[in-house]
Amino acid sequence: MDIPPLAGKIAVLSLGALPVSYALNHVSALSHPLGVVLMSALILGLLFVAIYSLSRGEICYDPLYAVFAVFAFTSVVDLLIALQEDGYAVGFMEFYTKEGDPYLRTAHGVFICYWDGTVHYLLYLAMAGAIRRRKRYRNLGLYWLGSFIMSILVFLPGNILGKYSSEIRPSFFLAIPYVLVPCWAGMRVFSQSQAPTCCTPNVAQEEQRKGLLQRPIDLALVIYLALAGFFTLFRGLVVLDCPTDACFVYIYQYEPYLRDPVAYPKVQMLVYMFYVLPFCGLAAYALIFPGCSWLPDWALVFAGAIGQAQFSHMGASMHLRTPFTYRVPDDTWACFFVCNLLYALGPHLLAYRCLRWPAFFLRPPPGAPAHHKKQH
Repeated sequence: MDIPPLAGKIAVLSLGALPVSYALNHVSALSHPLGVVLMSALILGLLFVAIYSLSRGEICYDPLYAVFAVFAFTSVVDLLIALQEDGYAVGFMEFYTKEGDPYLRTAHGVFICYWDGTVHYLLYLAMAGAIRRRKRYRNLGLYWLGSFIMSILVFLPGNILGKYSSEIRPSFFLAIPYVLVPCWAGMRVFSQSQAPTCCTPNVAQEEQRKGLLQRPIDLALVIYLALAGFFTLFRGLVVLDCPTDACFVYIYQYEPYLRDPVAYPKVQMLVYMFYVLPFCGLAAYALIFPGCSWLPDWALVFAGAIGQAQFSHMGASMHLRTPFTYRVPDDTWACFFVCNLLYALGPHLLAYRCLRWPAFFLRPPPGAPAHHKKQH
């Protein structure tokens, strides 16, 4: 997969978040929650006008250019929030975390800001650069889509259900376009044509005739998916207060963060159980039976989703903003870290396998023999 050059114009424009946030932090009118909402909406509106006037050709070619440009600006803002909450920056976004989104001051909020300010930011610049040079960015877009949706699926319900539910401010409703726009963007990304593959029909048929035991990489991935599915189900039962001894020991000795009243870890485990667990089963099926052409796309989506989720979950489990009683104990830290790191790496290896050797997932050409379709 070719990574397009970054969009320099968008990078320069996004860095305007530095002086803007610093100036707004000293405006007394922003000490009121409603003032924060109105000013945020005004800035985003002016930003969109500026982007449209500077890059009309790119927007006409692909409207997602404007989306990526605006989100790149907000990614810099999120990075400033994370740096300020960790004490690395002063005087930038205090007004917003106090009067706008106080839940960004939690450990989970800090780490989703770090992820948005680094990984998402680079993806926005790369995708905008691809649009500017009329290149493909479908794979990058699918990874971003999974990451962004996972962040929203956990963060918004966590705000409503957790201990910060009484502190929801008017700025919470700014999340409505933040949810709708990625849905529209996701449909546009999925509708883009796939990159042509160099696999000939003969190569695809030969690969699809191989049983699972003849494909050791796929066999290893199937075993990983089975173990990941079990781990996903187990942690889902843990947050649902399963009374078994194993669940009791795990939540108190290995991941006490799952008991944190902020509700983000509980919501995260439930999202895993209801979405990632079925995907593990479907992905294992696609690795056993050939012709499941949907797997490469969805492997990228879930790689982005689990990468973002595990980064936020692992970081918040050990962050100083998390109360000491809910942090990972020192004597089980290594086990926690290895298990969660493998849980995050597996989907990325699956996505890499699908992109690097796609022949097994290509649909058999019309009239091809059917006897090899369900060989093990």
